[in-house]
Amino acid sequence: MSGSARLPGWASGLLGVAVVIALWWLGAATVFQGVGSMPGGAIPTPGDVAVQLVTDGRAFYWPHVSVTVLEAATGFLWGTGLALLLAAVVLVVPRVEKVALQIAVITYCIPIVAIGPIAYIVIGAPPSGQPAGTAVFLAALSVFFTTVVGSLVGLKAADAASLDLVTAYGGSRFTQLRKVRLVSALPSVLTALQVAAPAAFLGAILGEYLGGVERGLGIAMLVAGASANVDRVWALAVVAGVVAGLGYGFFALVSRFATPWSSGRAVAR
Repeated sequence: MSGSARLPGWASGLLGVAVVIALWWLGAATVFQGVGSMPGGAIPTPGDVAVQLVTDGRAFYWPHVSVTVLEAATGFLWGTGLALLLAAVVLVVPRVEKVALQIAVITYCIPIVAIGPIAYIVIGAPPSGQPAGTAVFLAALSVFFTTVVGSLVGLKAADAASLDLVTAYGGSRFTQLRKVRLVSALPSVLTALQVAAPAAFLGAILGEYLGGVERGLGIAMLVAGASANVDRVWALAVVAGVVAGLGYGFFALVSRFATPWSSGRAVAR
């Protein structure tokens, strides 16, 4: 297929969503109908979920979404900030690279479901109605490895001739980092942040599952599941997926306009 005949990115995305909804509807109405221990089955149709979304309305979902987004955003800022700082230190002091990578790998290999209860014991429950420290911690942990690796790959991709030019004019490693490496690393860093944004949101939801919170998508799913409200559980899951997708799309949009050269698009003059 020629390049001119290809679907634009937004059209491909909409087509993919439509296919997923169609398969979901078909499976819920046929293969999975009545499956599970819940009354009416464990998989409602997209229509049932849509009705539940409208019935509950913004008054129900917004208090939970706002708390989870705040937890995810706080954890995202902490996790990415520390990851970018660590990547910058590695470039300025190359000897610490192995140690830095070991730290990043350890954070990636630790199962969140295992470290979560320990974090909850250490951090404790938040004040009434406030974001959970455990959710913030797990959100930060979820993004650290991805951002460290993406940042190091980008920072090391700088043009050697440009680095030599800075050195020839008496520039230090820090000058190379500031003048050359940061610009070169921007596409890779933004790609890492695209992946990290949904991961932070998932980490925050898992943190809420541990309890100690009054609001949040995680605790709302637990309450809906305990009351056998399957439609609401799925509605909450859909809302979580949409919010996570918006986080991914935000950084995709930033990358598109901040680094047009990385996608092969012509830069406007």
